[in-house]
Amino acid sequence: MRLTNYSDYALRSLIYLAVRPEPPLLANISGIADSYGISKSHLTKIIHQLGQLGYIESVRGKNGGIRLARAPKDINLGVLIKQIEPDFDLVECFATPANGKSSDGRQTGLPITLIDETTNNARGCVISPACQLKSVFFEALTAFINVLERYTLADIINNEDELASLLFR
Repeated sequence: MRLTNYSDYALRSLIYLAVRPEPPLLANISGIADSYGISKSHLTKIIHQLGQLGYIESVRGKNGGIRLARAPKDINLGVLIKQIEPDFDLVECFATPANGKSSDGRQTGLPITLIDETTNNARGCVISPACQLKSVFFEALTAFINVLERYTLADIINNEDELASLLFR
């Protein structure tokens, strides 16, 4: 399993905002991008989505910027990853469900299904109707998500001083 850079940068952005040494001051995208050496334009899209999902709050104006909208203990890593990863298609017999979202747009359950083998689907592998491997992959992916759901942002910033010293030199 490999997460996209998008998810990596989203997690890094939340870590940055959580360990800022001056919480009353707002952060900005340039500061985050510079600290990690990543693209500001790519990060802008990520910050926008994190705002839409309620993880980040934006303040406009002369002294505007961004900050966490929730306490780190209230940001579950598994929930976040399910919301921002584009798919969990480990193999071609997995597919993102057409309607795997709640009425408020949040992902419900594990965001994968197995492709319906009874339809004439060009994506499917020739052995897919009899293959036992897909259930192994499904179990592994479920375990991966379950482990992430045991942790919050607070759990991964318990070395806050060390992280801050690396980010805010």
